Amino acid sequence: MEINKITEEIIKSTIEVHRNLGPGLLESAYEECLCYELELHSLPYKRQIPLPLIYKGIQLDCGYRLDLVVDNMVIVEIKAVEKILPIHEAQLITYLKLSNYHIGLLLNFNVPLMKQGIRRLVCGLKE
Repeated sequence: MEINKITEEIIKSTIEVHRNLGPGLLESAYEECLCYELELHSLPYKRQIPLPLIYKGIQLDCGYRLDLVVDNMVIVEIKAVEKILPIHEAQLITYLKLSNYHIGLLLNFNVPLMKQGIRRLVCGLKE
């Protein structure tokens, strides 16, 4: 599937979850429901993928995890925070660099309208 179509389907699924649940829940609840929606749309995904850190040629397991990787192309980072801060975007940018993925979605479910909580990052640059 083409990358823009994948991100479109993820965003549609995200909006559906938010429409049904609204803001105020834990990130883990949104993750679980989003995974269910992805399955309904036959989008392959992996959850809680370990992200090792390579430092000076040595691989270190520092406990970092990618919330979701959809169709081996898109990192999805789920938040339930008052507002997206620059540090949240920096976190996803770093995950993109460390994992060699090029597209990331930062999804904050703690918003009145889901479209206010969606950020798409490409190769570390905001679109």
